[in-house]
Amino acid sequence: MRTHPTTPFGRRSLSLAMVASQAATKEFASRPDAPETVVHKWRLFRALTEAKAPLGVTDRALSVLHALLSFHQETALTLPEKDVKAPENDATDGIIVFPSNKELSIRAHGMAPATLRRHIAMLIDAGLIIRRDSPNGKRFARRGRGGEVEDAFGFDLTPLIARASEIENLAEEVRAENRAMALLREKVTLTRRDIVKMIATGMEEGVSGDWEGFHLHYATLSSRYARNILRADLEALADELAALAAEIRKLLETHVKAHNKSANESQSERHIQNQKTNISDLEPSLRKGRAEPSGLHDQGAGAPSAPLPEVLGGATPERNPKVAPPRTYPLGMVLEACPDILDFASDGISSWRDLAATAALVRPALGVSPDAWAQALQVLGEHDASIVIAAILQRGDQIKCAGGYLRVLTAKAGAGEFSLGPVLMALLRGKAAKAARERKRAG
Repeated sequence: MRTHPTTPFGRRSLSLAMVASQAATKEFASRPDAPETVVHKWRLFRALTEAKAPLGVTDRALSVLHALLSFHQETALTLPEKDVKAPENDATDGIIVFPSNKELSIRAHGMAPATLRRHIAMLIDAGLIIRRDSPNGKRFARRGRGGEVEDAFGFDLTPLIARASEIENLAEEVRAENRAMALLREKVTLTRRDIVKMIATGMEEGVSGDWEGFHLHYATLSSRYARNILRADLEALADELAALAAEIRKLLETHVKAHNKSANESQSERHIQNQKTNISDLEPSLRKGRAEPSGLHDQGAGAPSAPLPEVLGGATPERNPKVAPPRTYPLGMVLEACPDILDFASDGISSWRDLAATAALVRPALGVSPDAWAQALQVLGEHDASIVIAAILQRGDQIKCAGGYLRVLTAKAGAGEFSLGPVLMALLRGKAAKAARERKRAG
């Protein structure tokens, strides 16, 4: 009498997972509509590839399954019509492939025998195939007089038909999860870009606000963003970034509204002023006061100097009525973005005077000539020039000629084409990204 073997050959043990898989497959095969179920094997394999994580199989195991499916001649997987004259335990009621280990290894791209056995066991534990071992453990088919297979021993693919709907549903859930994660990552990326540029704008335009605090909050949130972050954590991160962006945006909008209101009131006031009073008469003295060089004296921590940039092309300051407001960058933010300069300070850096003195010490070590440094001090001012030196030192491995680089930046600053805000933000972003990568490697 031909039977369905339920236990594996040799020293392989029978597990409860095998019993459960065989029972579910037998229950499916006993249904009257089972022979009518037709599954496209390669479409099902694609769904398996997408749902491999919830099914608990690896890509190498799926390579073995792909090889097993290739030994089934038909594209469709379907159970044969049950012969009512055959006994209930007829062994032909299934889709059994019986390749040798050598042929299976070839179709699995030359997989080693030990690796092959390990991944076959994984497919069996996942309930995707059933082992039908012969008495001696060999895989073969016994044919009748008409050439039809009467009995076969190998791997039964019937569980794939029985679980086709489940596999398709799992694949759809994975696709939906991937779509949701992609949208969340897109939202996080756009929000991070908005925050960085709004912070840079706020600092450059002199908007009153705790920009150092905003940046520290942003850096803390960004450090939580990782490639393998869970969906719940990503949703929480997206909401917190959106709240921070809304807070910064509101601050900028309030500043713009106040500025526009002030401009309108000033315009109305000029209409009712005594026409003998000319505001332009007051501008030269104002510009003269703002154009005084700052030198290398200490003006106090948190109060960087802002001398009027030299205008190129022969124009004088009196010919340029639009003077940019001074831009301040917190000393703590500068040191966080450029920590390497702290190595050259014997007693640390606690004020802008300390930063200027350390930058003057670092300048010749970088190869910056006295002439280039003097031009930078004249155009950028003491504090901004010191920040530039600190930034050049921080990116020393990327800058071949520090002196030439400083001259280029000085010329751009003189033409109004250079700002330190984006430079500092880029350094801070790079530092946060490096810290995130190190945490990921450590974890």
